[in-house]
Amino acid sequence: MNFEIKPIDLGGAAQIHSDATILVFSSSYPAGDDVLSKHLARALKDGQLDVKPGKLLALFRPEGTSSQRVILAGAGEGSAKEVKQAVAAAWNALKTGHAPIKKLVLCLAGLATGGAVRAAITAVADATYVYTATKSKPEGRTLEQLIVCLPQARELAPEFKHATAVVAGIELAKEWANRPANHATPSHLAQAARKLSKETGIDCQVLGPKEVAKLGMGSFSAVAQGSDQALRFIVLSYQGASKTHAPTVLVGKGITFDTGGISLKPAAEMDEMKFDMCGAASVLGVFRALGELRPKINVVGLIPACENMPDGRSVKPGDVVTSMSGQTIEVLNTDAEGRLILCDALTYAERFKPRAVVDIATLTGACVIALGSVRSGMFASNDALAQELLAAGESAQDLCWRMPLDDDYAEALKSNFADVANVGGRPAGAVTAAKFLQRFADKYPWAHLDIAGTAWKSGAAKGATGRPVGLLLDFLLAQKPLPVAKAQTAKNRKA
Repeated sequence: MNFEIKPIDLGGAAQIHSDATILVFSSSYPAGDDVLSKHLARALKDGQLDVKPGKLLALFRPEGTSSQRVILAGAGEGSAKEVKQAVAAAWNALKTGHAPIKKLVLCLAGLATGGAVRAAITAVADATYVYTATKSKPEGRTLEQLIVCLPQARELAPEFKHATAVVAGIELAKEWANRPANHATPSHLAQAARKLSKETGIDCQVLGPKEVAKLGMGSFSAVAQGSDQALRFIVLSYQGASKTHAPTVLVGKGITFDTGGISLKPAAEMDEMKFDMCGAASVLGVFRALGELRPKINVVGLIPACENMPDGRSVKPGDVVTSMSGQTIEVLNTDAEGRLILCDALTYAERFKPRAVVDIATLTGACVIALGSVRSGMFASNDALAQELLAAGESAQDLCWRMPLDDDYAEALKSNFADVANVGGRPAGAVTAAKFLQRFADKYPWAHLDIAGTAWKSGAAKGATGRPVGLLLDFLLAQKPLPVAKAQTAKNRKA
């Protein structure tokens, strides 16, 4: 889709020939003398329309405009959340028509803020995204052009660029998460990373089974050994600042299909386990956006990618494996495999002397029970890091919620036969999973995002959401360069 922002008012917007126009207005909208303002004022005066988020009035070929259809959409006080609701509702009203919308004009009246611009653009992109990769006769996105009209367009150009970069990142994450497992193997993910590297100039290195074994990643290798698809360990590196500045490391869980292994999952809805690599997809999406924005920061992306399959070679319940850190792990449940691949990646992250490490994973069903699909679960060993992630979630409208990391929860992970067990029972399952990961992340400030409830939708709307690309990008862009030495001392600031 082609995005454009124009520094024109409602009068100018009304003269643009388009298939449809969405006019989003807030309670602080200053009425004007242009034709769209008059239509809006009349509707409000006659009680046909309300400023509440999601309240709409549809007009067909309204007098004085060059648009086939106009939707007037209330956005309350004009918060990013309200703008998002208004745009989504307006598009839903438009798509019920028979004629496809190829060219859309979006007007933001009384909403000259970066948050409103970003919310509006991402809402349109989300509502119009269509998956086509594995369809024989794909009917792709009909919307070809989005024109955002705002008198303050020049001042808000950076926010516009941010929004379009976020959209590119989210859609790349969706694309790879939505692909069936036979079209998104570990090798396919590695190819996608290499392609991204060529397009953006971001460095990419891909390690195979021999290199991973040489590194001592016994935990990661154990999960992969039951599959005919060879594992891949993908290392992405974006350098926008001096090499003396410590990078932030993102670690994305890349289980390209999860049967549960020997601890086999029930058949119902197992097809959705293709989404178990949404953490990896979100890392690819973030690097796609970084390649467009080119911020002055350093970021490393680590993606351990493999399948979790039942086979004669598969790791078995009760097996003990040795992680890259040297710690031994008793595998009590082979369906708790995500933490087994992440722990080796977290140890690998130490070599970058990071300012912070954030892992992203569809890790536990327990987090879905705790938080549903509204907020991702966030665990952090560092208060400052936790606050940065919470703030980024709010600004990106990609929410998270901080969960506890009390040491008492680690008691459930004790093992008679290894240093630690990979599961601690059903109580507080999301917390004990995070406590397991924390054992391998004590050399730096660390956070864990459990996106099991937010990374995809089920039912009629089944598909990836692209979360938490927006959160992660806002988190990264808010950072200031931090020398390696200071990043290392920051590791002692524990929650």
